[in-house]
Amino acid sequence: MPDNHQKNIATFIHLSTFSRFLIPFGNFIGPIVLWVANKDKSEFVDQHGKQAINFQISILLYALIIGTISIPFFIFKFFHGIDFIDFNGFDNFHLNIGKPSPLLYIGGGLGILAFLGFLLELVFIIKASLSARDGNTYTYPLTIQFLK
Repeated sequence: MPDNHQKNIATFIHLSTFSRFLIPFGNFIGPIVLWVANKDKSEFVDQHGKQAINFQISILLYALIIGTISIPFFIFKFFHGIDFIDFNGFDNFHLNIGKPSPLLYIGGGLGILAFLGFLLELVFIIKASLSARDGNTYTYPLTIQFLK
């Protein structure tokens, strides 16, 4: 059974992923620093650190895949409707908005999927930190086990 200090460290490892809102790549730096400093002291902390880091790497990989898939849809739409904005000086300016392309719907759907993934990520991080606080192990769903 882990003691309170180990529970707190494991909880902070999960919560440190929110540092990305303040520091670029903070979702990797925070958990890695806490995990490396404390992994030899406790198996409980080691397990939670690996889970948090694996989840963040998996999320990055999924975001890159969704971004790579969705970018061509927006590029095709942009070059197809290049006359979207007609600008002939400041006295004659108007927008040409026609029927939306199916490519735009697919790209928008992928954007909604990315947003839902972001919300689920927040929920899973909070669930993991609450589980660590209670002294239980937590396995993030859809996580690729890079660190074993």
